[in-house]
Order: sequence, then structure tokens, then C-alpha cells
Amino acid sequence: MTAHAGELPERTREERQAVVLRICVVLGAVGLLVARPDLTGARPVVAAVLIGLSAVYAAALGVVSVLRGRLPVPPAVLTGIDGLLALLACGLTGGVASPMVAALPLVVIAIALRGGHRLGQLVALGLGVGYTVAALLGSDPGVTVGAAVVAGLWWTGFLFATAVLTGVLVRLLERQLADIATTRARAESEHERYLSERALRDRIVSQSRARLDGARVVLHEFRTPVASLTALSADLAAGRLGGDAARRASRLLADHAAHLQDMLDGLADLAVADGSPLGRDRPRRVALAELADAVLDAAGIAAHRRHPVVEPAGAAVHCDPQRLRRMLTNLAENAARHSGDEVVELHLAHDGAVLTAEVRDRGPGLPAGQEGVVTAKGVALGERRGTAGLGLWIAEALASAMDGELSLLPREGGGLVARLTLPLAGT
Repeated sequence: MTAHAGELPERTREERQAVVLRICVVLGAVGLLVARPDLTGARPVVAAVLIGLSAVYAAALGVVSVLRGRLPVPPAVLTGIDGLLALLACGLTGGVASPMVAALPLVVIAIALRGGHRLGQLVALGLGVGYTVAALLGSDPGVTVGAAVVAGLWWTGFLFATAVLTGVLVRLLERQLADIATTRARAESEHERYLSERALRDRIVSQSRARLDGARVVLHEFRTPVASLTALSADLAAGRLGGDAARRASRLLADHAAHLQDMLDGLADLAVADGSPLGRDRPRRVALAELADAVLDAAGIAAHRRHPVVEPAGAAVHCDPQRLRRMLTNLAENAARHSGDEVVELHLAHDGAVLTAEVRDRGPGLPAGQEGVVTAKGVALGERRGTAGLGLWIAEALASAMDGELSLLPREGGGLVARLTLPLAGT
């Protein structure tokens, strides 16, 4: 956790180790004085007091850091106190001959790590001067001034070299970390570029699949009107139709031609729009009774097998007739194909801003567990195998494009109910 301004840094693993190291140094000094009481010379009481204060200082740091979870003062201040205590210990335990001088390199290393190599070098020079003073004042009378100065210069150089070496090692480590960070950043950049290329490849594949879907939809949607046009034109050309039958055939020819024109317009949309095989929305007023007849005619359902119902009678809606007709024709074809000679019912109900259309048949229905599920593209449900399930997929895709919902439900007494719920912008 990052400390806020004015707050002390939280206790880290390294700070805990530094506290433990202080305690170990103090314990080592105590053990040294117990083993070599002669090191204190004529000042055993002062040395003992200093060691006692150092022990209290180290123990207090350990207790406070454990209880509060952080150091009581900034680490740099603690390092300065460590250096001062080490110099006093050197002066009280023999000066030049004091083994406590071994603690000074630890202080230099700590300050160089925390404050940088420049500060470490300055502190090393300061500690060297301080040690020289301690050597002059605390050495035995037999030690000459020259020897004390030489020892001070030696340790000053050693401490300075320690600071320099620590700085070099820190810079090497920082350089290695920077190289690792650069390598990681390069790897992440290459990974992002790979993801971008894969996304582009996926878009290309998706566009290719969309074009293939469009071709399959066109083949499926053109099949029924073209087959009907072929049969009707052949009957009219052969003179097999007359009177009302001929007029009805002519009307069907006109309806199929209009339907084909709408689909051609949809293909034009496909060429300039986003690649959807469903085309653009072209809403206009649609009389539901006329729509029901056109759907059942387009599906090729004979008069004795059809039962259209419109509620309320004479209702009209405002929507895209070509899309709505395509949806209902696919559902009616699917129902007629699997109903044998049974009647196919088409119920259209307009209630406010919602159009509910139901195509009901007496076919084999759906296996258990597939109720309410619309088939995926190219996958048939149960025994309903149409054109590889494409008809139901087209109907569901059109319903989704118009913000509607298509569901398949079991019919009471056997069969299937394909229910389309379509919101309308207006009537």
C-alpha cells in the first residue's frame, strides 16, 4: 500500500529484516563485551550504558513495528541513529582496536540503498571522519596519533568504496529491471498486435460467412415464389385456368413478382449496407387480412388446409411487409410440410403496439426439452428438417432484427405453435 503524504511507509519485509539485523548487532555487541570486558578500558560504565540504550532502541523499534505495522520514524533517520551509535561504540570500545567498526559498512550500505549512491558516498565520508575522531579519542594511550589517523583514512576509503560498490550494484540491478520491463512491454505490444491481427482475421471470416449466409437466404427465399411463378405461368399458358381461377392466378403472379422485387431490393441493401442478408427495414401500412392470404398463398397451402384468423377484423399495422411476410411464410411452409393433410392455422392479433402471430399445425411437434427453442442456422429441431433448418433460422433472425421474439411451443392435442411477438412503432 502506498503511504499518503506525511505518513510513514508501511512495514515491509525488508524493514522487518533491518529491525532484526539491528537487534542481532546489539546482541553481538553485548556478547562481545561479555567475552572481552577489557575493550571498554577505563569506561566500562559508559560503554554498558551505551549498549543498554542501543538494546532498548532496537527492542523498541521491533515492538513498535510489530504493533503499529510500520516504523515509528523514517528509515533514513533510523540509519543516521545507527551510524551515530556505531561511532560512539567504536570510541568506547578501543578506538582503533574496536571490533564495532564492522557495523559502519552496514550503515553505509543501508543509506546507499535508501538514498542513492551519492548520499551513500557522502555518509561514508562523514562516518570515516567520525571514526577518525573516535580513533583519536578512544584508542589506548599507546596508539600514536599517526596510527589513529592512518586507521581513520583506511576506514574512510573502505567505507567510500563500499558506497561506490553498492551504487554500482544498485545501478546494475536497475538496468536489469529496466531491460526486463522493456522486454515485457515489447512482448505485450507483440501480443496486442497478434490480438489485433486475429480480430481482423475474425472480421474477414465473419464477413465471408455473412456473404455465404446471404447466398443461402437468397436461395431459400427465392425457391417458393419462383416455383409458384413457374407453375402458375405454365397453367395460364396451357389454358388450364379460367374465370375466377385465372384471376386468382394473376393476382398470385403479381404478389410473387412484388415479393421478388422486395427481395431484390434487399439484395441491393446487402451490397451497400453492413452485409446483413436480411436487408433494410421498409415500413408501410399492411392490412392483416391481405397479409394472411398472401402468406398462405406463398406457402402453397391449399384452401381446404388453411384457416386464417385476424383479430380485430379489418386490422392494419405499420411495419415492413416484406420482412413480416418472409417470417410468416417460412413458418407456414414449415407447418404445412410437417402436417400432412391437416389444417394449418394462421392467427394474427393486433393489440395496441404489439402484433402477435401464431402458426399452428398438427405435425409431430418437438422432442421434450426443445420447447421454446428456435433452431440455429442449418440445424433442424426434432423431425422438422425443412431446408436444413434454414427457414426457422431466417424467421428468428428477421424477428430479432425487428426487435421481436419467436418461440416454438407444443400445441395442445399434438403439433406445434410458432409464436411471433412483434412490437410496432405505429399503426
